[in-house]
Order: sequence, then C-alpha cells, then structure tokens
Amino acid sequence: MKPQNIAIVGATGAVGVEILRVLERRNFPVASLKLLASARSVGKTLEFKGKPYKVEELKADAFKGCDIAFFSAGATRSREFVPAARAAGCVVVDNSSAFRMDPNTPLVVPEVNGGDLAKHNGVVANPNCTAAILSVAVWPIHQAAGVKRIIVSTYQSASGAGAAAMQELEDQARDFSAGKEIKRAVFPHQIAFNVFSHNTKVAENGYNEEENKVVEETRKMFHAPELPIAPTCIRVPVLRAHSEAITLELEKPLSPEEARAILAKAPGVKVVDDAAANHFPMPLEASGDLDVHVGRIRRDLSNPNGLMLWVAGDQLLKGAAWNAVQIAEELAKLSTKPMAAE
Repeated sequence: MKPQNIAIVGATGAVGVEILRVLERRNFPVASLKLLASARSVGKTLEFKGKPYKVEELKADAFKGCDIAFFSAGATRSREFVPAARAAGCVVVDNSSAFRMDPNTPLVVPEVNGGDLAKHNGVVANPNCTAAILSVAVWPIHQAAGVKRIIVSTYQSASGAGAAAMQELEDQARDFSAGKEIKRAVFPHQIAFNVFSHNTKVAENGYNEEENKVVEETRKMFHAPELPIAPTCIRVPVLRAHSEAITLELEKPLSPEEARAILAKAPGVKVVDDAAANHFPMPLEASGDLDVHVGRIRRDLSNPNGLMLWVAGDQLLKGAAWNAVQIAEELAKLSTKPMAAE
C-alpha cells in the first residue's frame, strides 16, 4: 500500500482512539497524521508508534494534503465538515449515520460488499456496529444457502454509547457494591445489574432507531432491499463487545455441520462452538479481537430450513474502528481519488 496522509476527526473519542490503535496494530502505512477534535480537546497529546501528536481544532481548512480522513465525531459534525474534506481531495471514511443511507454513498463491510468501494464519490460510510457484526456472521451463510428472513435479538454493551457510558457502568457497579446511591448521566436507566430496551427513540413503526438501522443497513449491504429482518435491540451491563442471537430462515436446508465448515473458512469469523465444554462466544473473549466470534450453530427445530447462531463481536473494533481501517486499507490498495465536490 502507498503511504497515506491520515486525518482522524474525533481523535480523542472512544472510536477515534481505537482507530489510532488499529492503524498501529496493522502497521498501516501512515505518511503523516493529523488528529482533529473540538476546541476543548486542543492541546491534548496522543501517542502513535511511540511519537506524541498534538490534537488540533477541527476546521474546514484542516484537510489540506490529506488522503484519507476518518470521521468519528457524530452525524452533525460529519455533515458540516465532510464537504470540506472532499473539496480538499480527501477520501472520507465516516463512522456516523450521516451518509449511510445516501444512495450515492457505499455502506461497506469489506468481507460482505467490498466491491462497492469502487463506486465511492469521496465518502464511504461505516455501518452501525450491530449491523456490521451481524453481516459478517450471516453473509457466508447467505452466499451458501440464501437467507429468506433474519430474526435477531441483540445484547449491546456500554461501549456502544461511548467512553462516558463505559465509565458510568463501572461507577454504578462500584457504588452498588458499596451501598451508595446509583447515579445516571448517560443512560436513561441504571445499566449496572439491569437490562433495558436500546436507548434510542422509538419510531412510528414501533421499532427504535437502532433496530431500524439494523434493518435498513443490512438490506443495503446485502443488496436485498426487501429482505425481512426482525430485530430487538437491548442494552446489557457489559463493558465492551456486543452479542447477538440470530435465527435464519434459509432458501434451502443447511446442516449445522455444513454451516460450521462454511463459517470456519469465512473471512473475519472465528468459530467458537465447543458444545462439550459449553464454550461459546462471549463478549469478554471477543473484546480486543478483530474477528466476529460465532457459535451455538444449531438447527431451528421449528423450521426445516432454519438455522440459529450466537455471535459476539467487539463494537469498538469490527463495529467501528477496525471496519473503518479495513476500508482504508482497501482504498489505499485501489489508490482511488474522490471527485472534487462541486
């Protein structure tokens, strides 16, 4: 890969920090590095490959000379500053929801629809974390037997709501154990020793924003706009890594043994399926791993063409930073350049 001039927007946030770590972990060819954030973070220092880098203020003129810009500062910031990055000749990998459903912007998980990267016009969208983890596990099965319907229940960690949410879980657990008052700031309900429906607004169709994202984004990545998907998204008191219980209705029967063999060869998947030891995917073991863990591979006894999976994946990695860096690696290989914004 040709060395790239990199910018990270939202560099001090949970995902921004992870992007920096993954770039180092992957030995990504970084020619130059610019860390960008809001004014309150200016002057902070982050380390990359043993060298300190000072955080600069995010401004429209900050992208001059950059090849790839990672955006992880929310949809509002992306809508405001992505046009400036594109105008500077920079390819944007955006981790927010701002461009995911834009028909002119590819929404990409490289193991699923990496070919869509060739169609980018200066912006590539990184999918919702839950949809990304789901798609890595389901796509190989879809290719082999055709998925007619997906039912998924998610068990989503505090990391999905950022570093402050993770700290809130730790603080609540500590205060609960000490018999102190439980304080809430990030989540609407106590997260320690509790579960609740995902903390996003419920739409008119009865599904919350997270659930609607899973439906819309999975359909887009699979190029299957009518694929029936029924999600239920739940917050659980886990620090990091999301888990998902997935039930698939297939076009044709696929035995658990066949599915296990397919998944064992699939990119981005680690099969963890030891029934004798009752050892299956766990968020504790998936945390820090670039792969999505898949196990409990079994028949749906209520459906002759049914298959069930249990999945765990690191929300900050495959659900965000690692997927973004994967996209950047592919872009660097393609050596594509965006069209200047009009």
